[in-house]
Amino acid sequence: MRRMGMVFMGVVFLIGLHGHAFSDPGAEGMIKAVVRIRSIIPQEAESAGTLGTQREGNGVVIDAEGMILTVGYLIREAESIEVSVLGEKPISGTFVGYDFNTGLGLLKTDKPLGVAPIELGQSAAVKAWDSLLVAAHGGEEAAQVARVISRSEFAGYWEYLLEEAIYTVPAYPNFGGAALISPEGKLVGIVSLFTQVPIPGVGLLPCNVSIPIDLLNPILASLKSTGRSGKTQRPWLGINAEESHGRIFITKVTSGGPAEKAGLKPGDVILAVDGKEITGLSDFYRKVWAVGKAGVQVPLSALQGVKIREIKVHSIDRHQRVRTKPGKEISL
Repeated sequence: MRRMGMVFMGVVFLIGLHGHAFSDPGAEGMIKAVVRIRSIIPQEAESAGTLGTQREGNGVVIDAEGMILTVGYLIREAESIEVSVLGEKPISGTFVGYDFNTGLGLLKTDKPLGVAPIELGQSAAVKAWDSLLVAAHGGEEAAQVARVISRSEFAGYWEYLLEEAIYTVPAYPNFGGAALISPEGKLVGIVSLFTQVPIPGVGLLPCNVSIPIDLLNPILASLKSTGRSGKTQRPWLGINAEESHGRIFITKVTSGGPAEKAGLKPGDVILAVDGKEITGLSDFYRKVWAVGKAGVQVPLSALQGVKIREIKVHSIDRHQRVRTKPGKEISL
């Protein structure tokens, strides 16, 4: 068994790339429940410019009905979806739902897959230094043991925040929609992103960020029935932002979005929300969402050039900009 030695905050640990902890006889069937997803998105879709029009990744069969859980960016605004089980011909799939808050997406195939689902576990039980299995489509060769290095928040530049994301190493290249599986063979997360975390004295450590499975249970029924979470939608501004030394810099504004309409531009620095000073990207999001639900006016203090301006952004529900088919928007 190959092993990789790694130093993390002065602690040396070993990570098995093909681990003994997951040698259960049922592991082969469990890994087969991880499928390949290919989707085609129309060029006029809102997400085409940033996520592309051809997307490929993984999904996990989670129930006897053949429902597949994945990371939502793989299927968002898809006009066609193709699903492949290991050793079988691809079959067509259908978009079921997407939740912007968690980043989780659901789809189903047009005919049964004949694959046993993975049982859902509890991500609340996952803690730092636990060993988990990361499994992508492709059988045992596409699976590796990973170590949890942190359970902490993740703030994405696209108005996205996970309170207790699961950070794992070593970084897995085919991460999109891959399954994060406990030693008991239960699904505890969906791998979403590649990132790097700074380690004092070491530098930047490549790792993956996974969405905790506990975020699915409260929204699953609504995702299946309506395509949305059913929860109150957060106000969306339509910006990309980065944090530097506690300051929030706008790097991009969505064309035709609320922020652009309000006069915000790339290079502007956000200083406060509703009169309250912000201390970082996560704090910025929380203060915006605390103003009210989608549609509320969000008062911002922004440094534009050498002047501080008070700007009110008329937020919207982000689903208003999502197209289910070319030329057709989701009705609200």
